[in-house]
Amino acid sequence: MEKPVIDVIIPAHNEEGSIRYVLANIPKSLVREVIVCNNASTDDTAGVAREYGALVLHQPEMGYGNACLKGIEYLKNKPASEHPNVIVFLDGDYSDYPEEMPALIRPIIEEDADLVIGSRVLGDMQRGSMMPQQIFGNWLATNLIRMFYGYHFTDLGPFRAIKFPKLLELEMEDRDFGWTVEMQVKAARKRLKCKEVPVSYRRRIGISKVSGTVRGSILAGHKILWTIFKFL
Repeated sequence: MEKPVIDVIIPAHNEEGSIRYVLANIPKSLVREVIVCNNASTDDTAGVAREYGALVLHQPEMGYGNACLKGIEYLKNKPASEHPNVIVFLDGDYSDYPEEMPALIRPIIEEDADLVIGSRVLGDMQRGSMMPQQIFGNWLATNLIRMFYGYHFTDLGPFRAIKFPKLLELEMEDRDFGWTVEMQVKAARKRLKCKEVPVSYRRRIGISKVSGTVRGSILAGHKILWTIFKFL
C-alpha cells in the first residue's frame, strides 16, 4: 500500500473550544477528507469544524458509537471506487496528537497491518490526562481480552487506524461506550493483524462526558466489560 487514501472520522459532542486545534494539527498532505460527526452538540462545534475545512455530519442521537457509525455510513454509501483504504479515528477534545498520524498508519503501509491502536500506555501520557478509573479499566479490559481472545493490547485508546474493508467486515454496532473495545474484540475474533504504536496523550480541553462524572464512569465500565463477555 504505497499511497493509501486516508479519511478521518472525529466524533464530537460540544467540542467548540477544542475542535479547531484538532483539525489544524491533522497532516493535510496525508488525508483526503476529515469528517466531524457532530453528536447532538448544543454549541457551535459544527460551525467551527466547517470553518477549519471539515465535512460535518449531524448525528442527533447521543452516543460515541452512534457518531462513529454515522461517519462509516457516509463513506460506505460512496461509490466503491471512492472508498478510502484507511480510516483514522480520533477524539475531538484535543487529548490526542493528530500530528502523530504518520506513525499511526505506518504499520498499515509498511507491515500490512489491519488495525493499529495508538497506545497511551506505551507512549507519553501527561499526568492527569487519564483518571484513575480509566487507567484501571484499561488494564482490566486489555487483560481480559488477552485472557479470553489471545490478543495482547495495552490500551483501548480512541486514536486508531484500520483498513476500511476490514472495518466493514467487523460489522460494528455498539452505539455508545463499548465502541473501542468492540472493535478490538471483533478484530481478535477474526484474527486480524493488529499492532500498537506509542502515542502521546494530554489533558483534554473541557470536561469529559464519560470519566468526568461518576455515572459516566460506571456506565462506561459496565459496557466495556459486558462487550468483552458478549462476544465470547
